[in-house]
Amino acid sequence: MRDVILNVYLKTRRCGNALRDLLANQLGQDLIEYALVVALIAFAAAAGMSGVATKINAAFTAIGTKVETYTS
Repeated sequence: MRDVILNVYLKTRRCGNALRDLLANQLGQDLIEYALVVALIAFAAAAGMSGVATKINAAFTAIGTKVETYTS
């Protein structure tokens, strides 16, 4: 019985140490910061694409009109 209690204690101790090490590790903060920067860039790109998409659509419409004029 004493060995079982000792094993449980040691496993609990190891888990506690692993959890403490995980919480003390600050490398995860860099990952979160990079993710936020990527999300900000994606949001800015999505917001800017609407204006670009309108201009591209107008350009293709103008090209399509000219091609249709020459092929008719």
